Amino acid sequence: MADRVGLDDSSFTIKVNGEKHQEKIAIPNSETAVTILLKKLKKYNLIDDPKEIIGIGHRIVAGGEEFKDSALVDQETLQKIYDLKQYAPLHNAVEADVIKAFMKFLPDAAEVAVFDTLFHQSLDPVHYLYSLPYKYYEKYGARKYGAHGISVRYISQKVAQILNLDIKDLKLIVCHLGSGASITAVKNGKSYDTSMGFTPVAEITMSSRSGDVDPSLLPFIMKKEDINIDQMMKILYHKSGLLGISGISPDMRNLRSKRNLRSNMTPLKGEKKARADLARNIFINRIIRYVGSYILEMGGLDSIIFTVGVGEHDYGIREGVMDSLKLLA
Repeated sequence: MADRVGLDDSSFTIKVNGEKHQEKIAIPNSETAVTILLKKLKKYNLIDDPKEIIGIGHRIVAGGEEFKDSALVDQETLQKIYDLKQYAPLHNAVEADVIKAFMKFLPDAAEVAVFDTLFHQSLDPVHYLYSLPYKYYEKYGARKYGAHGISVRYISQKVAQILNLDIKDLKLIVCHLGSGASITAVKNGKSYDTSMGFTPVAEITMSSRSGDVDPSLLPFIMKKEDINIDQMMKILYHKSGLLGISGISPDMRNLRSKRNLRSNMTPLKGEKKARADLARNIFINRIIRYVGSYILEMGGLDSIIFTVGVGEHDYGIREGVMDSLKLLA
């Protein structure tokens, strides 16, 4: 994994036979990341020659209504992925650059694009349309597209296997809680409703993304701060969420009250602790809102699943959400 590409503290991590190897290394762009990956694969004897690689899968966040299935990537498909960046400003252009780099270094390998939005193609218009003039959907595709579909589809199928039940009989809620976060209701094996909207900045509070805000707040703040729409969007994507509320960090691990459990960190105290706790409580509250509404929408719940970094490792977040469901017991 290439982490923090383009930043001063970039690193590359590879896991071989269960052992993790991490190196702090300059990764200025996608081409460099791909070059490092191919070198590491050879170094750890995972391949003898890059030409052995015959296929590469790419997770693409936004497929819009353009892609109804996974796609073999050619130049036309690559351009479409790039053009869809308006639906995922932080992701699609970067993902297109990664594909381009692989096509350069491995020209004979098949490139396959798998879209996060595909799983949410089953949404009903009642769930994916906004209460805006219908012409904006017809002209511009203004609707909810969702995200994290690849993960949600897999997790839903896995849960059905664990429970030894037919997924078509299950009502599930998948809480995908990482730096990006979404809640998805899965009914009869299909996406029934999901929290992420037109872009991945919508709905629940995230690490540095705002989630839902009253739209009228945007022009209000823009006028007060004398900023333009691009600056406002940067605030929504990069300076809001856990970071914006806490004023400390976008990383949930840095907001835990019991930070002293980690030897390299000192406990939060006073105002910092209060703000960190507030950020965590807001995060929990926004999850509860969606979980509660989805239980009512589906007419019940068989299982709730927490995935990704925060969902898997932060007991306090899970406990906060599950405490709210006691009334259903």
